[in-house]
Amino acid sequence: MQKRKLGINGLEVSALGFGCMGMSFGYGPAGDQQEMISVLRAAVERGVTFFDTAEVYGPFTNEKLVGEALAPFRGQVVIATKFGFDTRVDPGGTKGASVLNSRPEHIKEAVEGSLKRLRVEAIDLYYQHRVDPEVPIEDVAGAVKDLIRAGKVKNFGLSEAGVQTIRRAHAVQPVTAVQSEYSLWWRRPEEEVLPALEELGIGAGS
Repeated sequence: MQKRKLGINGLEVSALGFGCMGMSFGYGPAGDQQEMISVLRAAVERGVTFFDTAEVYGPFTNEKLVGEALAPFRGQVVIATKFGFDTRVDPGGTKGASVLNSRPEHIKEAVEGSLKRLRVEAIDLYYQHRVDPEVPIEDVAGAVKDLIRAGKVKNFGLSEAGVQTIRRAHAVQPVTAVQSEYSLWWRRPEEEVLPALEELGIGAGS
């Protein structure tokens, strides 16, 4: 398996990453737990070292799955997860999965849950799942910077962010990777985002 280095810190990952969401969320019923664990471990055996999840997938169940499956491979794999949604239940009884929340205090609360579910001491790559228009991106980047200083996070990432947001965040805390939709049907990142990432030395994923 070929490797890639992301960002100025040189985070090394396999060229092919494993998006874990569909194993327990988003595409019909969740897969059998033990079967999914076997699939994840087989991916490691075949050279995959980069695994992507998020607290909102489930919510929480996908992080737990990834944490259990990859526990024997600590130090050999890179796990990315995401914050930025309020997963609590609101007074009306509706899950807050679609409610954005990137307030610094919420980020610092969310990371504790992710660390426990993933069974790690530090998150390798911590993405803001979606840009929160209610919270300045400088405040978000500052909160992640605090978590990096505290040893709870190693690298900062953004998902589906525009060029100006990327630049503003990067000025506060260097961004290691940006995750965006990019395919034969959606080529727009080529216009501005990809050139900006190359300029700033930020890794890209889709």
